[in-house]
Amino acid sequence: MPKASEIKKNAVVELNGRVFSVREISKLTPSGRAGASLYRMRMYDVATGAKSDESFKADEILTLADFSRHSVMFSYIDGDEYVFMDNEDYTPYHFNKTAIEDEALFFNEETQGLSVVIVNEKPVAVELPSSVELEIAETSPSIKGASASARTKPATLTTGLVVQVPEYISNGEKIKINTAERKFMGRAD
Repeated sequence: MPKASEIKKNAVVELNGRVFSVREISKLTPSGRAGASLYRMRMYDVATGAKSDESFKADEILTLADFSRHSVMFSYIDGDEYVFMDNEDYTPYHFNKTAIEDEALFFNEETQGLSVVIVNEKPVAVELPSSVELEIAETSPSIKGASASARTKPATLTTGLVVQVPEYISNGEKIKINTAERKFMGRAD
């Protein structure tokens, strides 16, 4: 059983007899003497979708719920639902647009390495790979002779995500993005 400090985003935990999916984690470090780090987690009840904000001490033990991960690929959008297809048995998994709006900024039909977390035969979260390759839809013109260590500029990707990129990057280029930090990593291969 992991400590609160070891819990990652999209983990599924049992708390007070209910199953929750962790969507956001923030670390709070008190400045007082003997202040232990606190982990504030925004969680959603798997059964009802109700939101709950909980705080845990770093060494507090949490119980992971019984869940499974399935490798999937993004298939299509149907109204307000995103549909993913299981890579092995082609089972479709449906997610409401608002439930995965943060994750939706990081994938398109070509994205590899996506997973769906299943609890009690119900899809509860989409897990992203550590990095994705996306195309730049709009950014200011590139500057000739700009070095790699030069200033950055905002770039809007085809999914709507806005990241800071070096000045030498131009429209239409594919770039790698770190999904955890939402940062530019380099040009795609």
